[in-house]
Formats: sequence, structure tokens, C-alpha cells
Amino acid sequence: MTKDNWGRTLSVFKTFLKFGCFTFGGGWSIVAQMQKEYVEKKGWISNEELLDFTSVARSTPGLMIGNTSVLFGYHAAGVPGALAALLGMVIPPIIVMLGVVYLYDLVKDNLYVARAMVGVRASVVPVIFSALLKLFRSGMKDAFCYLIAAAAFCLCLFTDMSNVLIVLMGAAAGLFYREAKLRHDLS
Repeated sequence: MTKDNWGRTLSVFKTFLKFGCFTFGGGWSIVAQMQKEYVEKKGWISNEELLDFTSVARSTPGLMIGNTSVLFGYHAAGVPGALAALLGMVIPPIIVMLGVVYLYDLVKDNLYVARAMVGVRASVVPVIFSALLKLFRSGMKDAFCYLIAAAAFCLCLFTDMSNVLIVLMGAAAGLFYREAKLRHDLS
């Protein structure tokens, strides 16, 4: 491993370790942190690439944020980066969960813990919503994208269709649309 790759791998590990310490709100809050760190601050990826990572990660087996971490880590520093991102992401929650399991009976009825969690949940929502808006703007290129998004949203809400199938149908629609548009433009 080159010195540059080692430095980048270590940077990925440290940053994902920090992300792993703040997993309140689940995977989407971490995507928001990734967007701020790697799109806005460091410029290592674009909003479109982050959207691609999360789309693929949600469409594959496993936890979305673990999959997103591996995809980003691989993009940033190859296999060592993928491992660094995943380990950085999972070490803090594992330690916290071991502590919670051990202390659960002591804190489950604690009024202060319950009140603090209300505040944590309430503050996570705008963080997630902010990232969603930024990713939404990046993913919506034209009216066809809005049509696909609306159709996928309706399928998610009103059917029990698999998310993987919905994503695959969106991919097929995108391929069909772009091919038809290309043929139309060439004629």
C-alpha cells in the first residue's frame, strides 16, 4: 500500500469512527454526515456519487449504512478503505450496544434518559431532511426523473412490492427512456 493510500485509508477510518459514534437516527443521519464531510468539505465525491452509493447500498442485502460505507471506502482507498470504513462505522455502535445491554435495566425507566432521547430524536429529523433535500436536488435532472420518483413513491406507499424490484423497474425505465431519447435525437 502506498503512503498516499495509507493516509487516505487512515483518514477514512477516523472519519467513519466519528460517524459511528453518532448513529442516532440510523443510516440516513450518517449519509447526511458523509454528504457534509466528503461532498461539501473534502470534495472527494459528488452528491450524485453519494446518491449512487446509497441507491446501490439499499438495493443489496445487509444494512444500508454498512453497504454505503464499504462502497465509499472502496471508492476512496480500495479494499483497505472499504475495510477501514466498515470497521470505523461498526466499532462505536458495538461498544455502545454492549454498554446498553449491560446497563439497560438501570436506565430503562430513567426520566432524564427518556427526556434526552426525545431531544435527540427531534434534532436528528432536520439533519436527515437537510441531506435528503440536497440528494433530491442532485438526483432530479428532468421531468422524467420526477415521474419515476413519483411512481416509485406510490409503489412504496401503496403496495407491498420489494424495494429491490422498484429500484430495478426504475433502472429499466431510465434505460428505456434514455435509449428512446437518444434514438429520437439521432433521427
